[in-house]
Amino acid sequence: MERQVSQSESAHGELTEDELFDLLANRRRRHILQTLIYRDERIDIGTLSQSIAASEDDLAFDEVSSSDRKRVYTALQQSHLPKMDNAGVLEFDRDRGTVEPTPVLDDVKIYMDTVRGRNLSWSDYYLGLTALVTVVLGGTLLDIVPFSLLPAAAWSAFVVITLGGFALAHRHYANQHHLRIGTSSPDVELEYDESSEQ
Repeated sequence: MERQVSQSESAHGELTEDELFDLLANRRRRHILQTLIYRDERIDIGTLSQSIAASEDDLAFDEVSSSDRKRVYTALQQSHLPKMDNAGVLEFDRDRGTVEPTPVLDDVKIYMDTVRGRNLSWSDYYLGLTALVTVVLGGTLLDIVPFSLLPAAAWSAFVVITLGGFALAHRHYANQHHLRIGTSSPDVELEYDESSEQ
């Protein structure tokens, strides 16, 4: 079955910001995305439907009724999966009744990891680093053991190397987690009403 390719995917191989937020705005679509990210393999829509129904009804997977599974299955097949397929985050094979992740899903994964996955922000790391540098330099200036065991030049080199190491780590993290999401400016038309100026 030949899959429809959206304009954004075919042109750039990436999601637009609007598409990403639209996909994440719906609980069922978030469930699908998380399942595909976690399993990273082709998934049967029936299994996916049963998993979503179990989550929505707060039931065990095998306690879901066939009517609840069918209700979710219909919504996925008619609405959510075609939309996600057009966005390029998954391949929806209606004939086989399966979905599988695409490379574009990596952008969603990075976004979810960045927004939800880190317990400490970089500002917290830098506050901790500032405290460490303050202790090292203060101990060196006050000639406190163990800081008095090495010359001030060695501690200064330690501070410079530590700051440089954190800066490189931050840059590497930012490059690894850069979202390849289209950044075109929104299409907003401003209307000027001359009467409002009077």
